[in-house]
Amino acid sequence: MRTRLAIVAGLALGLALPQPGRTQDSGDFGSGPALAPTAPMLDFSPLADGTLASTAPETVASTADVTLTGTPAGAAPDDAATVLADNIVLQGDRTLIAAGGVVIWYQGTRLVASRLIVEGATGDLTIEGPIHLTEPGKAGTDAEATLIADSAQLDRKLQDGIIRGARLVIARELQLAARELQRTGGGRMTRLTQVVASSCQICAENPIPLWEIRARSITHDAEQRELTFEHPQFRAFGLPVGGLPFTISAPDPTVERRTGFLRPQLRTTSNLGFGIKIPYFITLGRHADLTLTPYLAASRTSTLEARYRQAFSNGALQLEGAISRDDIQRGETRGYLFGAARIDLPRDYRLGVQVQTASDRAYLLDYDVTDADRLWSGVTLERVRRDKLVAARVGNYESMREDEDDATSPAQVADVIWLRRFEPGLIGGEALLEWSLHAHRRPSSADMDGRDVARGSMGLDWRRSQILPGGVVGAALVGLDADIYRIAQDSSYDDVVTRVTPSIGAELRWPLMGQSGGATHLVEPVVQLLYSPRDEDSDTPNEDSRLIEFDEGNLFSDNRFPGWDVKETGLRANVGLSWTRMDPTGWSLGVTGGRVFRADPATEFAPDSPLAGRRSDWLLAAHYSGPNGLAVANRALFDDGFNFSRNELRLGWVRPDLQLSAGYLWIDRDRGESRAIDASELTASVGWQVAPGLWGTAETRYDFVADRAQNAQLGLTYRNECITLDMGVQRRFSTSDMLDAQTDFDLSVRLGGFGRQKDGPGTVARRSCMR
Repeated sequence: MRTRLAIVAGLALGLALPQPGRTQDSGDFGSGPALAPTAPMLDFSPLADGTLASTAPETVASTADVTLTGTPAGAAPDDAATVLADNIVLQGDRTLIAAGGVVIWYQGTRLVASRLIVEGATGDLTIEGPIHLTEPGKAGTDAEATLIADSAQLDRKLQDGIIRGARLVIARELQLAARELQRTGGGRMTRLTQVVASSCQICAENPIPLWEIRARSITHDAEQRELTFEHPQFRAFGLPVGGLPFTISAPDPTVERRTGFLRPQLRTTSNLGFGIKIPYFITLGRHADLTLTPYLAASRTSTLEARYRQAFSNGALQLEGAISRDDIQRGETRGYLFGAARIDLPRDYRLGVQVQTASDRAYLLDYDVTDADRLWSGVTLERVRRDKLVAARVGNYESMREDEDDATSPAQVADVIWLRRFEPGLIGGEALLEWSLHAHRRPSSADMDGRDVARGSMGLDWRRSQILPGGVVGAALVGLDADIYRIAQDSSYDDVVTRVTPSIGAELRWPLMGQSGGATHLVEPVVQLLYSPRDEDSDTPNEDSRLIEFDEGNLFSDNRFPGWDVKETGLRANVGLSWTRMDPTGWSLGVTGGRVFRADPATEFAPDSPLAGRRSDWLLAAHYSGPNGLAVANRALFDDGFNFSRNELRLGWVRPDLQLSAGYLWIDRDRGESRAIDASELTASVGWQVAPGLWGTAETRYDFVADRAQNAQLGLTYRNECITLDMGVQRRFSTSDMLDAQTDFDLSVRLGGFGRQKDGPGTVARRSCMR
């Protein structure tokens, strides 16, 4: 029979728990959000206008503070420990001996041993192994740690003492094996002598890990979560690679943010040669940090990159940039500066500030910053509610295109939009009221080339739907748009122009649903009739409506121009039909077709536009979605002779071992949209599981008109439990007077077990141990 005994002797078991109240960082512990340690750099995805959609850094809310468990301040600790053993003897001198399957529970900690002796006079403990010390409640968390040993001599609280034949495993990542382990400072400091450290899985039949660090001693500070190596030697596959004759420190696997060096990156380019980047991360409290990255490349460039981030109680700020001296442009200082901030204001308003500038576009491409060809700096203000929208934006455009002159392009641009959706009480239905202001300025003072425009607009749209006999849904449409323009530095237009455009329309929809073979079919024919007075004379310049889309999203729209400068007018009918099939096995297929008919030829569209003439091109769009993650969509525009003017095919496939995204685009030349030649491009991006732990990526953009690739990229990432290897090669084929073709190669290696690592796509290769 097992014997159970409660000992009120203060057996405070635990693996070097930090003091109560200590958080992740030893910096600023003020309130407010903290910076997300794994937040990406600024988003460099270009917008439709060619600018960058940079955002402020990602933050975590103040409620995400991590406090390691311990005895709450002011609370009386529970010193009672529970001992379970096959045999327990209490001698006359109060010496306690427990033997045979000894298990001790104390404040969430469990100790398993073969024999335990508690000295009656001093309370010191002698423990015979095998010893296994864990905290079951912390399994799977950052605070999890496991201690395995042969024997131990500890104090009465099981904190300080000497442990022999010890192996310490921290957060299931880093394991340290030592001949002897000594704990001091109430369990805070753990010093291992003649020690080997590795995060690789070690098998009994093959005990040589992929890599290991041997040292005279390794000291683990549980409160600061830091490892100190004395005279470390690095080995790979059991062979010495290098060593240091001094002491170094590194974070343990639970650390997210800590001042120190990040993993270096090797980079080789055809323009800059072989180089290396060594980033150094500096924590400035819990709400700010600075990263400095020197970049040296074969004596061809001296570059310093920097990134500063700060989180506030109501927002965040990020600045990043670089300064370089290289032999691409000898004797010149090159660089860039990008910044973004987000501030939450009262009443749900959000303020944004963005700064983007660069010495030249070639610099952004040479140093792999971004391929955007326009930069925007300015201020935004927005508030989005269920029935209201307020948005304002003012800033400056900087063009990086060779064929675009900043002096004759709109540089300073300001926009204000106010939208409100409401339901009129007297007539019912739904109405949308819009007020907007716009102004832009060209730096040039020349007539016509330096045209400056300011505009104020008001729009009101009303719609009311009613179900008619037979299930037909009818709708009445009414709209009114009013604009006033102030035009300067252009003698071909009046200084002040006003315009009022009313519109009226009706719509009939007949949604039908049926089932066949378990599948559901939805069919909906739609006819929409609209009328607006024609405006034959173009008395306002077209600045914001040069690029026009015609797809299933705006087939039944009263105005397909994206801006305010041009309105779609005249008597016209939008006719279309949609069909959707939803299969019970999980896949669905949808097809939409339609066309626009006009009483008179549309003069507001360019002659090459698919919407020009009395009849538009046919629109045919189809989409497929499968249960296996495959999605395909295609949109085509063609005339009565099946001559295609535009076609766009997109494909996406997402599985655990495959991420595929591809698209093909064909667009006929259209001088009205400043496109003198046809466009035919293929873009593709794929990531796939090549082998366990090996994830491959490939990207390309091919121009069929030029019959050459614009760029191509290949990458490989290998991950196992103890190492991450990233390798990539990319080639930019395009050349110009300012740009040269360039090939880049990047390589970086990260050892597991030192600081927290973000999970990547694909699987992790693990060593299989045969028993």
